[in-house]
Amino acid sequence: MLPSTDSRKSTVVTLLKLLAASAAAGVLVALVALPGIGGTGITAREAADGFMGMDVAEITRAPAEKTVVYDAKGKVLATFFDEYRENVLLDQVSDRVKNAIVAIEDARFYEHGALDLKGTIRALTRNATNGGTVEGGSTLTQQLAKNMLVNNSDTEEGYQAATEATVNRKLRELRLALHLEQTMSKDDILRDYLNIAYFGAGAYGIQAAAKRYYNTTASKLTLVQAATLAGITKNPFALDPTLHPKQALERRNTVLARMKQLNYITEEEAAEAAKQPLKLKEFQPKGGCEASPSPYFCTYVYHEMINIFMGDAKPKDDKEKQALREAARKQLLRGGYQIHTTLDPKVQKAADEAVKYATEPTGWKVNVEAVVQPGTGKVLAISNSKRYGPGKGETTINLAADEAHGGSVFGVDAGSTFKVFTLIEALDQGLPIRTSFSSPARTTVNGFPDCPYPAAENGRLGGGSWTVGNASDSESGSFNMKTGTWHSVNTFYAMLEKKVGVCEATEMATKFGMVRTNGQPIEPVPSQVLGVNPIDMVHLAAAYAGIAARGKYCAPNVITSAVGPDGKKVALPEAKCDQVIDQQVADATTMILQGVLTQGTGRGLGIGRPAAAKTGTCENYSCAVFAGYTPNLAAATAYWDFRGGHAHPVTGIYGATIPGPVWQRTMTAALSGVEVVSFKAPVRDFGDVKEIPVPDVKGKPVEEAQAILREAGFNVRVAGRPIRSDAKRGTVARVTPGRAEPGTTVTIYVSAGKRGGGGPNHD
Repeated sequence: MLPSTDSRKSTVVTLLKLLAASAAAGVLVALVALPGIGGTGITAREAADGFMGMDVAEITRAPAEKTVVYDAKGKVLATFFDEYRENVLLDQVSDRVKNAIVAIEDARFYEHGALDLKGTIRALTRNATNGGTVEGGSTLTQQLAKNMLVNNSDTEEGYQAATEATVNRKLRELRLALHLEQTMSKDDILRDYLNIAYFGAGAYGIQAAAKRYYNTTASKLTLVQAATLAGITKNPFALDPTLHPKQALERRNTVLARMKQLNYITEEEAAEAAKQPLKLKEFQPKGGCEASPSPYFCTYVYHEMINIFMGDAKPKDDKEKQALREAARKQLLRGGYQIHTTLDPKVQKAADEAVKYATEPTGWKVNVEAVVQPGTGKVLAISNSKRYGPGKGETTINLAADEAHGGSVFGVDAGSTFKVFTLIEALDQGLPIRTSFSSPARTTVNGFPDCPYPAAENGRLGGGSWTVGNASDSESGSFNMKTGTWHSVNTFYAMLEKKVGVCEATEMATKFGMVRTNGQPIEPVPSQVLGVNPIDMVHLAAAYAGIAARGKYCAPNVITSAVGPDGKKVALPEAKCDQVIDQQVADATTMILQGVLTQGTGRGLGIGRPAAAKTGTCENYSCAVFAGYTPNLAAATAYWDFRGGHAHPVTGIYGATIPGPVWQRTMTAALSGVEVVSFKAPVRDFGDVKEIPVPDVKGKPVEEAQAILREAGFNVRVAGRPIRSDAKRGTVARVTPGRAEPGTTVTIYVSAGKRGGGGPNHD
């Protein structure tokens, strides 16, 4: 039966008088906090009324508990905590532990209320006699109250107030203890104490202590182990068995003696247990993304959860924003959430092996990749060739992600992978695929309009003229939407962008979720078609996944559910999926991009099933990018110098040189054993070219091949770099495309021989 308010108040009055009467014995009394007791006119009854009026109802927050993150298969991906704790029920704790704790900390726990007057009087008497503190009078309930007050502190000032040696603090503890005794059973108080108490070595709560010292659970602790852990809480540092084994052993034996004295164990059990060494079996808990097998995906999840906890708050300045982020961080690390994510272990492994195969992890060059599921936006993998960490040659920057998810504000350019949005805009406007332009090696395009852009000083951006060149002087001629895309002809795309409108082309990229790495909109400058805006691979992969899903774009998402320790679900942002273009337009885009892998700059990078892709080489070789997809998987990968691509270009590296093979390896491994799915062919007439076979001139001298091709009605260009081929050195290695409309330009690739050092002039 819980004590009545009057009896609790009577207990308080008695305590206050006892404290006052003990002043002469050197015991700290409430003369400052309770001047009436010291003789200034306020009665003990009035002081008790004030004491009972202390607001403690809100100081009932559960202790900090670790948050666990899982992959899509239910395997632990990461653990977040600032206090390593795993709360348990009382029936999950060994009786040996319960008895040991009660014996050494509060033998009369089940007999008294919040305050053990008998114990307090005994402690006061012994302390007064010895001239110092030799015995504590705190009950387990008071110790729980103290720990709760500390746990309830969100600031350094709050922590100091909860731990300072003042009468005010002790009285607040006692008031909370009375509240706990009023509202909880003894077993519940013991349970909460066992979960909140600090056991040293970074272990908070009995379950964490069992794992930390013995690599077991609280339910399986033996008598020796239970007595050792029960002894630590008096002074978690001085009695830490990993640091002070001698003192911990002595304290353990004290606990055993007390248990025997209270008949929790027999004399024989106590004697046998006291002979045993500590026999620790240490377990070092590792938390955070550094301990995760997929640290970069983990980092994305970490920042996503913080963003969710911050909600729609609009801080007025950086200080307030930082305070909000810190509160969200604590909520994540202390909240005991179970977070399930979209990470697919098979896909993640495929990406990890691919990026690390292609790039030395300790060098300055970096290779990152993101994989997204079409139709859902689920991010299945995020990978980085660099090791995760703060050490030399490592990084904790999530280079595949945007700034909001731990990425760099500088991001990485998309290169020519961004041409796809101008292509889609052209098809969406109804331009026929056979639309062609005479595209010289270098040209100036005039008359670009400026576009609305709120971040600009006058609200508009872009406009004017733009001088642009191709990757090679030999890239010139007449190109249509197919051949201009397959060979990634910059001057063709500059003219196509002028025709469809730079504002409209940029808006199409926005429809597919593309933003700058810092979250600002894509800048609608003419060169945007060449991917000069800094972006991230997660959003680029999601955009290409939108094309794969026949124009259904889904924003990238990594969390499927998040549940608190009370079973309450965290409200997650709704999955955002929109049909941003007509399915037929998406199908036509895919039809064109398939040719990149068979007849264009990505030739030879097929994966043995229907796939579409686009290569991308960034301005002045600042980076190289590759993005592609099948109907059920999309990936984007980038390669650049970690110190900054513009200052340290990766000269000679094209989208198909390193990023392309990484994409190929990832997709092949990730889709191994997965049913082959074909793309939908466009039904609508998109004004495709009337193609005829291009004459086979492989092995012929270049001049003779040019004459044959021109006679067949084609314009001819010769690629600037020879390629390895089984054809005789200096003769024609191959011609692309294999089929084309008369009047368009075909490209001759000259053979460098079987051992030649050349390669296609990949964009």
